[in-house]
Parts: sequence; structure tokens; C-alpha cells
Amino acid sequence: MPRFLLKRIGVMALTMAALTFVVFYLVNLEPNLKKLALVQTNFRASAADVENWLRANGYREPFFKRYAEWIGIWPKDPVLNPMTGKPALKFGFCHEPETRQLSGVLQGDFGCSTQFRVKVTDTLAPALKATAILMFWVMMVMQPLALVVGVLAGMREGSRTDRILSVIAIVSTATPEYVSGVIFTVIFASWLGWLNGSAATATEYGITLYNFTLPVITVAFFGAGYIARMTRASMVEIMAAQFIRTARLKGLSFQAVVIKHALRNALITPFTLIMLQFTWLLTGVVIVETMFRYQGFGFTLVQAAGNNDIDLLLACSLVSVVLVLFTQLMSDIGYAYLNPRIRVQ
Repeated sequence: MPRFLLKRIGVMALTMAALTFVVFYLVNLEPNLKKLALVQTNFRASAADVENWLRANGYREPFFKRYAEWIGIWPKDPVLNPMTGKPALKFGFCHEPETRQLSGVLQGDFGCSTQFRVKVTDTLAPALKATAILMFWVMMVMQPLALVVGVLAGMREGSRTDRILSVIAIVSTATPEYVSGVIFTVIFASWLGWLNGSAATATEYGITLYNFTLPVITVAFFGAGYIARMTRASMVEIMAAQFIRTARLKGLSFQAVVIKHALRNALITPFTLIMLQFTWLLTGVVIVETMFRYQGFGFTLVQAAGNNDIDLLLACSLVSVVLVLFTQLMSDIGYAYLNPRIRVQ
């Protein structure tokens, strides 16, 4: 296991380096840089003024040098005032180093958010915390419900219970978040008045059942269908296996066979899907958080993309890459505990 972990961590580091390089290149394309310069000059700059702004703020430095500075493996040169030649703040609202030093991602410095006019960490940390709370409650609702539905449907293939639960799972899977969110809002917020159709107050004044339920059930409703259908298919396959028939012939009750023998083997495939749900949630919350104005990671990502906030976009991309690689590692390790026949090599 330690050798496997070291190898996987090495592969993860190389993958992160490659993906961050690609993202850094795409975000720093010429149209994005010019748009950033125009935004920072209130769209009143000429082409020459835009070029001067980009040159004065270090965006005309060699690409590989800027990438190494962002990562934190090359000392970052301070921005100099062209009139006095002394160090000056790059944007005027972030306390950046005024001396040549290593100051990048590896040192915990993700840059400055031009949209929120603060350090990226000051914006990203609260957003990640808000999304983590949303993810936690989505998982608490989605996983048990989906597993129960999948197991009940797969225990007796072809029964009335199986057909009813399968239809519900298919409808859930076929309804995207932006559709189910509107439907739930109309029913529970507009017609019944039980819930708040906006979750903007959840991050400002605290989470309550009134302002937080709709985002949770919107995300959980869409994801539960996938897990339920995968669990059902896996359960049907296991229930037809030879060792299940042998256990029944030995006189074990149906409930004992399902719980002690079928369930653990049937959960191996859904476990992969459950781990991948963390990655899917990052894209799902972009729609849901924007729809309900819940100020989490997805809402922040949309704001950064819409306003060409380069440093914040890079930080969001890095978080996404880390989460994807980490969940894949956890799923591989979890295989060995769910099925002793699987060995981590």
C-alpha cells in the first residue's frame, strides 16, 4: 500500500503540473489579457494604453517565466513604477511583495482577484466552505436514498417495486438541474410558499431549512438516479450469481443473503460512481448555485469567468484538478476494503 500511494501521488503531481500548464496557457491567451486590461481601465483605454498596462503589470514577460512565478518555483519580480522606478502595487488593492521573492501557489499565494478586489484566498476559502456544506448535505440525502432505491429494485428483478422505482430513477436521471430547480421552485416556493426560491441569504445570514432546502434537493434529485440505477444493475447481477444460490440452498433467509453476501459485492460498482459524484458536484453546483444565488464555489467560478478574473479562474481550476485526482485515489483504495479479492498493486 505505501508503495502504491507513493506511485499514485507521483502520477498525480505530474498530472497536476500538465493540466495547470494547459489551463494557464488558455487563460492567458491574448483576448483574455486585453479584456482584463480594458476592465481594469474602465473600458476607456486605447490600444496603446492597453499595451502599456499589460507591459507595466508584467503580462508581457516570457510565458514560461510567468508560469514558473505563478507556481512558485521562480522568484517573482515586483512591479515597478515607470515614473519613479520604485516598487508599486500591481493592482493597488492587494498587498503583493515589494521585493524579489518566491510567491506562488506552492507558497500559498494564488494571486489577486480583480473582480472581488481582494486576495484570491480571501474569496475562494469562504466559497469552498459554502460549497462543502452544500456537498455534505447533498451526499447525506442522495447516497442513502439512492442506495436504498437501487437495492430494493434489484432484490427482486421484474417485480412491481422494481418497475416503479426504476421509472422514478429514470425520470430523475433525465431531468437536469436547471429543469428540476425551476419545477421545485414553482411548487415549493411559489405555489406552496414552504421554501425560499433564493439561497443568497444562506451564506450571509446563516443556513436554515427555509433557504437551503431547494439547492440540496435539486442537486440530490438529479444525482440519485444514476446511483440508484447502477446499484440496481449491480444488485441484479449479484443476486443471479452462483454463491447466492448456494447460500439460499444452505437455508439462509432471503434477508441474510442480501445483507451478508449480496450487498457488499453489489456496492463495489456504485462505490466508484459515488466517488465520482464529488467531481460531478463541482459542475452541478455551478448551475444550482447560480440559479439560487448561493455564494459557493460554482457561483464564484461563474463570476470569475464572466469578469475575466484570471488569478481566480486559475485557482478554481487548480481546486477542481486536485479534487478529481484525490477522489480517484480514494476510489482505488476503497476497492481493496470492499472486496478482499482486489489487491492494490
